[in-house]
Amino acid sequence: MRKSVMILIPFLLLFWLTTINSPAEEKDQSAIFAGGCFWCMEADFEKINGVKEVVSGYIGGTSKNPNYNNYGKSGHIEAVEIFYDPAVVSYAELLEIFWVNIDPLDKNGQFCDRGHEYSTAVFFLSTEQKELASKSKNLLENSGILEKPVETPLIKAGEFFPAENYHQNYYKNSSTKYKYYRYRCGRDQRLKELWGKTEIREKIITIPAKYQKPDLQQIEEKLTPLQFDVTQNDATEPAFRNKYWDNKKEGIYVDIVSGEPLFSSVDKYKSGTGWPSFTKPVAGASLIKKEDNSWFSARIELRSKYADSHLGHLFNDGPKPDGLRYCINSAALRFVAKNELEKEGYSNYLDLFKN
Repeated sequence: MRKSVMILIPFLLLFWLTTINSPAEEKDQSAIFAGGCFWCMEADFEKINGVKEVVSGYIGGTSKNPNYNNYGKSGHIEAVEIFYDPAVVSYAELLEIFWVNIDPLDKNGQFCDRGHEYSTAVFFLSTEQKELASKSKNLLENSGILEKPVETPLIKAGEFFPAENYHQNYYKNSSTKYKYYRYRCGRDQRLKELWGKTEIREKIITIPAKYQKPDLQQIEEKLTPLQFDVTQNDATEPAFRNKYWDNKKEGIYVDIVSGEPLFSSVDKYKSGTGWPSFTKPVAGASLIKKEDNSWFSARIELRSKYADSHLGHLFNDGPKPDGLRYCINSAALRFVAKNELEKEGYSNYLDLFKN
């Protein structure tokens, strides 16, 4: 009888640790982009899965409450504020979509619309957005796709003023006029010249395309039985008996299968659960979130974007301000120490460790 109880205790502990918390829900977030005519930007982004709403408006000037007749005089430009679900589409992915829907080489307007009020810009709302936008812009400039420098600036967002009601959803409410304007302005023709025949998403994606998933036989040969069971069969390793739960070294954690960057020691904290826990992914990582109804409860499963590895789960009992705990299996990770980042091709993450 005593032996049966001793066998049951670890199972009950694991069950309690993984089910006591309710699933975490990431709040909707927003992004602000300027790409010339806000009618067109609104139309381009509203068709993206995960985008909840797009609002046309004005930003960047000196006056309060600008309107369509005077916004340009006070330095405002046309822009859109995008409200999106980060569990479905990431800010990094929105940046990719933004670049391929503008002409980033034109600093004096967009297409047939000339002047500062039709210029392009990324208006960042946080330090994280600034870092992601900077990396995305640098990758685009270094991709070799464009023959000239990118003219789109990154600007700290000020107050965003929604445009008049008749500008909202103009592409729907006045579809004939909108389609005529867009065609006559040459927007799509120019976009096709810039991006139409290139594998653009593979070249400017925030996480380089080299992180590809090997075939199943290669994965099985590469991984230990536990690593394979966790990443490919959604298993969970034992708490407190895994490689990284108490690792305090500086560096980043990458997917054991593909090598794609996932988390940083900067965001790792002691959760007391016995698994590596993080407050957020590393900048640029796009984790896949899925509803998981196993273990007699509803949880949010975390999977890597490229390798589709099972990583762990997301809970809402983490530290403030966001209150998120990314609970990850060590068996799904490989740790790259700070002094090995450049050697292993992760030099762009060295800035995380500069004091």
